[in-house]
Amino acid sequence: MMTKTKVEPLLVNYKTLEEFKRFKEYGNQELAMLEDLESNIVENDSESPFYGIYYGSALVARMSLYRVRAKYDHYFDPAQDYLELWKLEVLPDYRGQGFGQSLVEFAKSFELPIKTNPRINSHGFWEKMGFQKAQYDMERDLGENPLIWMPSGVEERES
Repeated sequence: MMTKTKVEPLLVNYKTLEEFKRFKEYGNQELAMLEDLESNIVENDSESPFYGIYYGSALVARMSLYRVRAKYDHYFDPAQDYLELWKLEVLPDYRGQGFGQSLVEFAKSFELPIKTNPRINSHGFWEKMGFQKAQYDMERDLGENPLIWMPSGVEERES
C-alpha cells in the first residue's frame, strides 16, 4: 500500500545541506549552495530548486526542478516553458515504497512538459511514469539521452 507522502520544497540551510550528503548524487550544485550560504549570498532558509520527502525527520527522497523558459524550448510543440527534472534520488533503504513516484507526480502537477536525463538502469521506472525517449538530436542532446513527458495538448517537436 502506498502511504500518502508529502512533497515539500527544500530550504537552503545547513540542515538540508547536511542531509544532502547522504545522497549519491551530491556534487557541484550542493557545494555551490553551501558556499553561497557560507559567504551569505543566500540567506539561511532561502528556497532551493530541490523538493523532497521526509520520513519522520529524515530526508529520504529528493529531486531538483528547474523551469526552462519557452524561448529555450527545443523539445516541445508548441514551444513553451517546461521543467527540467534532475537528481531524482531515493535513499536505498526507502526504495520501492512509492517515494520516487510521488516526486514525479508532484512535478507533473505543474501541467508543464518535463525533460529528464535518466541515470543508468532507471529507464524502467521512467517508462512506468509515462516518459518516452526524445528523438535524438545530436546538436541539442550532446550525448545525453533525454526522456520527456508531455501533458495533453503538447507534442514533441519534430527535429
